[in-house]
Amino acid sequence: MKVSFLTLGCKVNQYESEAIAEALEAHGFTVVPFGEVSDATVINTCAVTTEGERKARQMVRRAIHASPNACICVTGCAAQLHPDSFSSIPGVHCVLGNGKKMQVVDAILSHIQTKQNESVCLQESFDLSSFEPMAIQKSERTRAYIKIEDGCDSRCAYCIIKTARGKVRSKPLADILKETEGLLAQGYREIVLTGIEISAYGKDINCDLITLLEALDALPNMGRIRLGSLDPALLAPAFCERLSKISHLCHHFHLSLQSGCSRTLAAMRRKNNARQAMAAIQNLRTLLSDVTFTADIIVGFPGETDEDFHETTLFLEEANLLDCHIFAFSPRPGTEAAEMKEQISGDVKAEREKKLQEVTTRSRQSVMASFLGKSAPVLFEEGKDGYQLGHTDNFLDVAVKSDIDLHNQIAKVYFDKIENNRMIGYILF
Repeated sequence: MKVSFLTLGCKVNQYESEAIAEALEAHGFTVVPFGEVSDATVINTCAVTTEGERKARQMVRRAIHASPNACICVTGCAAQLHPDSFSSIPGVHCVLGNGKKMQVVDAILSHIQTKQNESVCLQESFDLSSFEPMAIQKSERTRAYIKIEDGCDSRCAYCIIKTARGKVRSKPLADILKETEGLLAQGYREIVLTGIEISAYGKDINCDLITLLEALDALPNMGRIRLGSLDPALLAPAFCERLSKISHLCHHFHLSLQSGCSRTLAAMRRKNNARQAMAAIQNLRTLLSDVTFTADIIVGFPGETDEDFHETTLFLEEANLLDCHIFAFSPRPGTEAAEMKEQISGDVKAEREKKLQEVTTRSRQSVMASFLGKSAPVLFEEGKDGYQLGHTDNFLDVAVKSDIDLHNQIAKVYFDKIENNRMIGYILF
């Protein structure tokens, strides 16, 4: 039997799809590429934007067209928010929410056994009150992701994910350690901790993120530990001090910044202001000399004035980020921001996005240039066009000219030039 997957959206969705795939493989299924004829197809949807929901519906119809006799299961955030819009599509057999995604396995097995063609919504899967146990033993990527929590307790005015994912629910620390040990035993050299709001990890189980990191750091044969997106409000001095002592921690932090203007951050209902975020960046740079930062920024949030935007521009120039994911604000139905007055025109948002892209290009070149003439360990991930490609622990993109397959190997590389936004170098033997 064959099953295909299409996973839209975040790393959490990707992890959950991997867990479902492993469970189906244990029942004799073979995973084939999406679009091939299969006995079942799973579409794991995203709902961050209305465009994401539209794409999800489009992909469901494409899956039905490719495999008209397959069991079609739809899950994820868009399914959680609008189950009826998917169950009403002819050819969809099962719609599940985010609470019990592993029920996809039983739904597919049941359909294949009974050939029941009526579409059903599995009601229990829409209950977001508890953490759903799941684990993986392998990953499609060189860096293995572990989902450590689900849900979000923030009130960001632009975001629907709190509604789609529910309150914060954390995976028990012992379960994370066991899963990590299994992945290390399989040969993975880097573990990435992911979740909807990993900064809030443990608040529901009398634990916290720094305690988890210290426990992981103490594991025998621990490889690199990389963190997913962090809320800058987490990075208080005491936290950063303990963080700097995690010996296996990757010195790269992706910040869910969203703006460099305190007035805009307040309108967004973020937990920090711009001054606090900059203080965290500067403090970590003092503690970790090779640290790099990336961030998310929204431009054109309702009410963002030219002065507000100028503050964000100055912030990013001072922050000197390795990279910045810049998004023009898109009103998301069901959120407070979608109903706000003073919506910004598309032309203004496009112009602001372009300006911040220019700032990001300059800062990226500046950060990379600061590592020229230095060396660092690189985890190699793939070979392409005569080069072996990988990343340092602080997420510098690296290329080394070599025909030797270095996949999943760590080697020290000396950086002697920059080409196409990559550090180019050679391996030190």
